[in-house]
Amino acid sequence: MSRKVTHTRLAVVAAAASITVLAGCSSPASSDNAAAGSCEPAKGKVTLQYWNTVPGMDKVVDLWNKKNPNIQVETKNISNDQYGAIGNALKAGKAPDLAQVGYDQLPNLRTQDAFVDASACAEATAAKSKFVPWTWSQSSFGDTGVFALPQDTGPMALYVRSDIFKKYDVAIPTTWDEYADAAEKLHKADSDLTITYFDPNNAEWFNGLLWQNNANMYGYSDDKWHVTVESDQSKQVANYWQELISDDAVRTDLAHGSTQMYAAYQKDQIASYIGAAWGYSMFRDNLPKQAGKWTIVPMPAWGANGTSGNWGGSTVAFMKDSKHLYESVKFNTWLNTDPEALALENELGGLYPAATAGLELPALSKGVPYYNNQKIFDVFAESSKKVDTSFTWGPTQKTVNLALQDAMAKAAAGDGALADALAAAQEAALKSMQDQAIPAAAGK
Repeated sequence: MSRKVTHTRLAVVAAAASITVLAGCSSPASSDNAAAGSCEPAKGKVTLQYWNTVPGMDKVVDLWNKKNPNIQVETKNISNDQYGAIGNALKAGKAPDLAQVGYDQLPNLRTQDAFVDASACAEATAAKSKFVPWTWSQSSFGDTGVFALPQDTGPMALYVRSDIFKKYDVAIPTTWDEYADAAEKLHKADSDLTITYFDPNNAEWFNGLLWQNNANMYGYSDDKWHVTVESDQSKQVANYWQELISDDAVRTDLAHGSTQMYAAYQKDQIASYIGAAWGYSMFRDNLPKQAGKWTIVPMPAWGANGTSGNWGGSTVAFMKDSKHLYESVKFNTWLNTDPEALALENELGGLYPAATAGLELPALSKGVPYYNNQKIFDVFAESSKKVDTSFTWGPTQKTVNLALQDAMAKAAAGDGALADALAAAQEAALKSMQDQAIPAAAGK
């Protein structure tokens, strides 16, 4: 399997640089009528509802409740159907006070008038200085309000079963060319072994791969959105993985986080994992017998550059049905800036904090026993600095992701190619915006 990856020069932008989030641009479908809510404290005891998907978050909330008897928080895990649960609650007028929302879903929910602007609360606006700037800009829609507080980010890296690479005398790859060559060597050495898996039903992961290659999906100028899902950079990524799939060098039958995925790793059938910082706890908690066998290194690079991608990361959004904005700001600020809370969230849920104070947690500067005492967060910190902060999500991202997943699943089954999935997602993006009267056109 010989290939040369076309060199694409990417501008490396420091993660602390500010980003203009185009979701904040005015359009007919934007929810710009969400006026700032009242920030008057309640009289007497208040109970807030907080929905999230983070393992161990109940213990973090318990810590708050012990310290704040007059502002109690009830937490609900909605990991089985995060956005379905939020969407249904919004329709019924029964949304929680606070909900975990991914950066990529913020623009989509904003078009549904899902949030309340918390900028009337001084503590909310003052929180700006406590977060990595690009995350704040996304959650505030370019400083047009305070609709959510950043919680975590997902700088990506390559998780490597170093013992398997050593066994077959295969060097740990530093470029995508080398990764493809390593995939061929490992599969040739053991027909049951592949270098990784490709989950066609995980658009968010694939978006992270596009992000690394500067494959911006959207732009905004002249009062309209320019949809660039089907760019040359996107096609480069799609064609690369299509070749790996066609050569049986990666598996396509495993869903991320599934029992089957962990079983394949347990049986030494997969030699690496392309994931985000929050994924470190997945292997630690689900594959304890593989302690000491994993190493984390930077993502393979496109050519000579060393840019990285971001997969996931979330905010805690102020939902429009809340009657207790003042108290929600109090809890939300503590949850996402207090060092004790951040340490627990990292330890129990694997969150990589968006707060600048969180990046200085002692736990993030120490070696991690499961990873042979490697200081793995040094790798993720460096990755975070190399994420292109100009990457922007569109106002109908959920629809685009569903179209992308549907077409990728067909391609993985032999019906078409991954490049076709990009075309389908491009078409879905344009149609969904047209249906909502959002000015949009195909761009380059």
